[in-house]
Amino acid sequence: MSESDDSTVKEALRTVTPPYRGRPDREMNLIGFAYFLVLLVVLVPLLPFLLIVWVLTKVLGAVRQKAA
Repeated sequence: MSESDDSTVKEALRTVTPPYRGRPDREMNLIGFAYFLVLLVVLVPLLPFLLIVWVLTKVLGAVRQKAA
């Protein structure tokens, strides 16, 4: 390394916009939580039917393999 690499001058970034300061995004968190609750309310009542369909496909698949 040369001496010029060690003593680099940091130049200020010139811009007309104010710098971005992060903040908590509570609005999007609320939307995500509401979306989760709606999916939970819709999908939980459907779980028994999905489970019945899954079990029936497994049983019918096993019966077909034995018959073949």
